Amino acid sequence: MNKIAVIDYGMGNLHSVAKALEHVGRQADQAVEVVVTPDPGEIAVADRVVFPGVGAIRDCMAEIRRLDVGSMVEQAMQEKPVLAICVGMQALMRHSEENGGVDCLGFMDGEVRFFGSDLRDEDGRRLKVPHMGWNEVIQTTDHPLWQGVADRSRFYFVHSYYVHMHRAELIAGSSHYGAQLVAAVADKNIFATQFHPEKSQTAGLTLLRNFLSWDGQG
Repeated sequence: MNKIAVIDYGMGNLHSVAKALEHVGRQADQAVEVVVTPDPGEIAVADRVVFPGVGAIRDCMAEIRRLDVGSMVEQAMQEKPVLAICVGMQALMRHSEENGGVDCLGFMDGEVRFFGSDLRDEDGRRLKVPHMGWNEVIQTTDHPLWQGVADRSRFYFVHSYYVHMHRAELIAGSSHYGAQLVAAVADKNIFATQFHPEKSQTAGLTLLRNFLSWDGQG
């Protein structure tokens, strides 16, 4: 049985992620158990861990610290494959500009920046913030989670802040919305996406299916 723990700290599209994982498990004819849980014991015995997140980073970090989710994620990152999604990815960074500035977990050398209130495309046309909808993702590294996903596939984004990485070699995918933004990062046995794979139809479900069989190696 392939046990997947989706960390529940009250912030995120938890059940849509869980349902998508169960769906791709059935498609791949895998015996998959998905649990949505805040229990450190359940997370410790899971084969794989998902760290989701939706909402303001200040509220997310408050709950992450209250429930000591950082320790759960840090331990999981040392032992098993981990997938972080959206604000879960941003929480891995050192600092976010959101809510006047919030210190994050600091597991990755990056920062989270605001798109700005006057974001424009190359032709000077104003772009809406948040960045909401479908956008191409350019794969910048050959990673097992991209297997079967065509380069420049479109994924679904919802965010007003974007990640800037200080170590370019950790960037696994990039996208463009007024500025170049990090769409995915990979470091050892963690893969993180700014987009929502569970909302990204075929490309996103393929990535989730790859996660179910990923051994944590790049």
